[in-house]
Amino acid sequence: MPKKLILDVDTGTDDAVAIMLAALHPEIELVGVTTVNGNVEVQFCTDNSLRVLDHIGRSDIRVYEGADRPLVRTGHPVPKRYEDGGEKYHAEKLPIPDAISKKAEKTAVEFLIETYRAATDPIVLMPVGPLTNIAAALAADPGFVKRVPELIIMGGGYAFGNVTATAEFNIWGDAEAAARVLNSGFEKITLVPLDATHQALMTLADCDRLAALGTPAATATAEIVRFRIDVHDKYQKMGEEGGAAPVHDAVCVAYLVDRDILATRPYFVEVETASPLTVGTTIVDTQRRTGFPVNVDLALTADPRRFVDMLAETFAKPHGGR
Repeated sequence: MPKKLILDVDTGTDDAVAIMLAALHPEIELVGVTTVNGNVEVQFCTDNSLRVLDHIGRSDIRVYEGADRPLVRTGHPVPKRYEDGGEKYHAEKLPIPDAISKKAEKTAVEFLIETYRAATDPIVLMPVGPLTNIAAALAADPGFVKRVPELIIMGGGYAFGNVTATAEFNIWGDAEAAARVLNSGFEKITLVPLDATHQALMTLADCDRLAALGTPAATATAEIVRFRIDVHDKYQKMGEEGGAAPVHDAVCVAYLVDRDILATRPYFVEVETASPLTVGTTIVDTQRRTGFPVNVDLALTADPRRFVDMLAETFAKPHGGR
């Protein structure tokens, strides 16, 4: 039986690939997509998500718009490199035809609470953007934490960050929400940080492989990843000579199907919320110094070939599209 999944996204380029993989993989039933302010403003995240689903012929999957700002902060901080005129990594409009379908009337938090209250089968919840919607659901429904069997979160960094020296964007984007979620008592949390996703790189050769398949998902992914590689090569070359980039969020979707794509270890992880210099940093207690109980399974390594092969095998199959 397919694994049921709700994706919480801030689409975004890598989110787009994650949506396509989740919507098309035969072992996943994508129950719904919720959006949150993050890579771009939430209305663009919603529009991009609708574009993606329409493009691959899955407009039957509903999109629910969520939080347009962090829980506590008065505004969403913009990475300094954007303020200085650096090239945006995520487009307000993806290079995919305009959406025909419309967002659902319910909000993301309403959908999450109602869906998990009514669920008779396990539904994995996968936030791959800031954790605002998940923290809001926890606040609105105290029983929510007991109804979610597993969270798979793309976020954090152990050895490094990508928006500050120590903080990864999703956790940094709403650090207070992330701290609430990690310490709320969910039965199982898998945290997939930059350390793992930076090992599951896609190359230009991988893009050529996907483009040759000719399906809407494969060609869109090839174009999106080429764009990601171009930006990485300008600002932060991946690999010895560049020509590669991570597709963070899609790695989490692949892990739902193939647990050997990531290797995890149990740790206590806390999120820094006080210091303006280190806000959003994920602090990993590797030496068990705090005495706090384990709260996540942390992924620090990934298998890039298993990941790319899954994308190619899934997107090779004929599917709807425009």
